[in-house]
Amino acid sequence: MQSVRTALNRSTRGFSTSATRAYAQQQAQTSSYVPNKNPDGTYNVTLIPGDGIGPEISQAVKEIYDAAKVPIKWEEVSVAPILVDGVSTIPADAIHSIKKNTIALKGPLATPIGKGHVSLNLTLRRTFNLYANVRPCVSIDGFKTAYDNVDTVLIRENTEGEYSGIEHEVVPGVVQSIKLITHQASTRVARYAFEYARSQNRLHVTAVHKAPIMKQSDGMFLRACREMAAEYPDVKYDEDLLDRVCLRIVQDPAPYADRVMVMPNLYGDILSDMCAGLIGGLGLTPSGNIGKDASIFEAVHGSAPDIAGQGRANPTALLLSSMMMLRHMKLDSFADRIHKAALQTIAEGTRTGDLGGKASTQQYTQAIIDKL
Repeated sequence: MQSVRTALNRSTRGFSTSATRAYAQQQAQTSSYVPNKNPDGTYNVTLIPGDGIGPEISQAVKEIYDAAKVPIKWEEVSVAPILVDGVSTIPADAIHSIKKNTIALKGPLATPIGKGHVSLNLTLRRTFNLYANVRPCVSIDGFKTAYDNVDTVLIRENTEGEYSGIEHEVVPGVVQSIKLITHQASTRVARYAFEYARSQNRLHVTAVHKAPIMKQSDGMFLRACREMAAEYPDVKYDEDLLDRVCLRIVQDPAPYADRVMVMPNLYGDILSDMCAGLIGGLGLTPSGNIGKDASIFEAVHGSAPDIAGQGRANPTALLLSSMMMLRHMKLDSFADRIHKAALQTIAEGTRTGDLGGKASTQQYTQAIIDKL
């Protein structure tokens, strides 16, 4: 069984100096390594534009980085699968690029549904042992939603659970899908959650589960969390059911602002998307995955092929994910400037259609550049 690795950060509320400083402090602690600097002071970063609107939003990020003079050299690669000995795999040059650079920014990837294709997102997690995913959802000042006080952090085990991809047809018409949970992976993601809670002064960890039904699998996950809790007496620990957490967050997300939620893979996928909906959708939600040897920061929304090439795509999620990337690389001053400009642009009303505005991708991008 593959071992697992380390994770990421959260967003910031508004664009005040204090919020930006807090955001910067939060990013700095989440990894034990940064990429090597080139002799000219730049860094090589792998860029996976992705599918659908991916190339458009990736181009927007590149233009903003150029304007901000971020010392990054992009190395674009495709992860479109190829067949090697009858097995679908990521091209070798893409794997080499990510391993060499240790940092990658990824646009959305499409996986055909129900056709036997392995998810490329899952393949990337396995290939680079990205064991944990951190998804922050924070209300943005100036962008009104039904909720004004969202500030959640979800840490999701990223390699196991229902996403292990272990399934087969028992007999015609009967398919069995196996949920795989290991104590090793559960322990590592639990430890990360407690370390994260301590470093961010969010001294409350909640393990989210369905152990009353899945007694052995979720039971093992909870056992690992309880063992970790004993090693962190300064961090409050409790447990709650997935369905009850969903209900309570949509009733009032405020009580979850002081804690970190940790959970198995599928639950994290569901709950993090639900929390994204509270702040305006996946178009405003950053995400990052960190492993021992590589980090991949990504937009978690879909590839939206229906609007590809029409100049209507919203690059915010990929841009905010790249801010997580910059802080991981300790390029905080560049992240501060771009993050502030992006949130000001949204607050002042220059928005793409998915956020209720009329700006094109290029108009939105230029508005951010004008504020740098």
